[in-house]
Amino acid sequence: MAAKKTGKVTATKSAKRVANTPSIASAPIVPSWHVAPDSTRAWKTLKKLSVRGKQAQLRTLFAKDRKRGDTFSANALGIHLDYAKNLIDGVTMDALHALASECGVARHMKAMFAGEHINLTEKRAVLHVALRAPKGAVIKVDGENVVPLVHEVLDRMSAFAQRVRSGSWKGFTGKRIRAVVNIGIGGSDLGPVMAYEALKNFSERDAADRSMVFRFVSNVDGEDFYEKTRDLNPEETLFIVSSKTFTTLETMTNANTARAWSLAKLKNPAAVAKHFVAVSTNAAEVSKFGIDTANMFGFWDWVGGRYSMDSAIGLSTMLAVGPTGFSEMLAGMHDMDEHFRSAPAKKNLPMLMALVGLWNREFMGFGTVAVLPYCQYLSRFSAYLQQLEMESNGKQVQLDGTPVRWETSPVIWGEPGTNGQHAFYQMIHQGTSPVPCDFIAFARPLHDVDVHHDILIANLLAQGEALAFGKTPQEVRAEGTPSWLVPHRTFPGNRPSNTLLCEQLSPRMLGRLIALYEHKVFVQGSIWRVNSFDQWGVELGKVLAKNIIPELSGSAKKPNHDSSTQGLISRYRALRGRAK
Repeated sequence: MAAKKTGKVTATKSAKRVANTPSIASAPIVPSWHVAPDSTRAWKTLKKLSVRGKQAQLRTLFAKDRKRGDTFSANALGIHLDYAKNLIDGVTMDALHALASECGVARHMKAMFAGEHINLTEKRAVLHVALRAPKGAVIKVDGENVVPLVHEVLDRMSAFAQRVRSGSWKGFTGKRIRAVVNIGIGGSDLGPVMAYEALKNFSERDAADRSMVFRFVSNVDGEDFYEKTRDLNPEETLFIVSSKTFTTLETMTNANTARAWSLAKLKNPAAVAKHFVAVSTNAAEVSKFGIDTANMFGFWDWVGGRYSMDSAIGLSTMLAVGPTGFSEMLAGMHDMDEHFRSAPAKKNLPMLMALVGLWNREFMGFGTVAVLPYCQYLSRFSAYLQQLEMESNGKQVQLDGTPVRWETSPVIWGEPGTNGQHAFYQMIHQGTSPVPCDFIAFARPLHDVDVHHDILIANLLAQGEALAFGKTPQEVRAEGTPSWLVPHRTFPGNRPSNTLLCEQLSPRMLGRLIALYEHKVFVQGSIWRVNSFDQWGVELGKVLAKNIIPELSGSAKKPNHDSSTQGLISRYRALRGRAK
């Protein structure tokens, strides 16, 4: 689609259209096929099976089925999923698949890919899958094929990235850009920083090199901005301000600080246009800030923040790995999209992970999941999944507004192995609350340094084995351990885990992993009958914070808080030397 040019400002139709939000005045209509899970026959069956599941022993299950590792595993797209070390059997898995069927997951999935307004509380489509659809695909929202709009933005991003990476884009004083700072929060930060850390090894392609610095500022804490910019030169620094509305408090506070930091040296306000670009839909505010809207990259209201890293929000990723690397990541996501909607349920990676996870959460009563990548490049993957899963499915009401009668999102946490082994694995192995784990590894390292990778993978395999089978008191005694020490050296085992053994990390493989977890979340939210695509829970604290800000500075005269909050405000003011 051709861009409409008006003087110096270039605004695409796609960027203008994103701000249009359907009215939410009337209550949504929940489709009849979107049934409550506890009303299904499969749910009742699973409740009965959970009694047996809680008494099952992995040692026994593996002894009875010598091929259990083959029975409960699946391969697709270079990813081998082993879910055999969960407290399941064939009957349990059949019942879980029946639950997905009775809850209309397949129908819900088709509705998403068809552009139906499945985000019922905001009356929007949910089409992050359109962000990675190839040219020529047709995905319609309200009768309009959005794929050309997506590729229009991708093409503009690509042209811009090539200019910056080649050095043809110059700063205000004529110097090339050496540092890129992404300013955003939530989905505008977690995805880009995760992707950069994961793919930094691929940043040397397309004429760029690792001498180009990438930083990410998200926290409104001024220490974050200070540390991320203290060694940078404003003449060589480009800021990407990522905020759909260009009004997000934390992001715009940091953006205004960045603007002042830049102009303290560059002096001329005209310099802003050479050192700032925007990922936003609010052309008026972007222009007011001083950014040329020709360098404003938009996205759409059918893209949720935590599903947006493959949209213009990923501009910093494209700058780091180049348009080719970014396209490969999108292709990997599309690979998994197609696998999700076409593979048989019993070989479908997102479906299997979702069902096993739901079994662990709802029927086994496990409240957390540790995501443990044995790859340093995935150091921020667990943090990324925290938002993806907990903001999506951390809900207490069903689509129709009635309270849920079942557990929803578990707590997601984790760190890369082997560091985590020397931090929290003690609790995972011998604590009182079992923690299901997702182990993630790559068979081929990007840098095969001596024996490092074999040691790394041996640790991963050993941890999964130890969690599953533990060590009995009898085995401990047989080693000659004193009786008084036996309880301390006993491992209960019977602790579930999945292992994802992938071929090798690449932009395409990262895309597949991201989409795998996205669709896992979709399936679970669909069964739990919650809206996985809104986030009303983040709003209240933001509103209250805006009210408190002037009270901390003293400009508000009549605060109205509980005694605890009021006391803390008074103490803060006293510690800052401000009048009571």
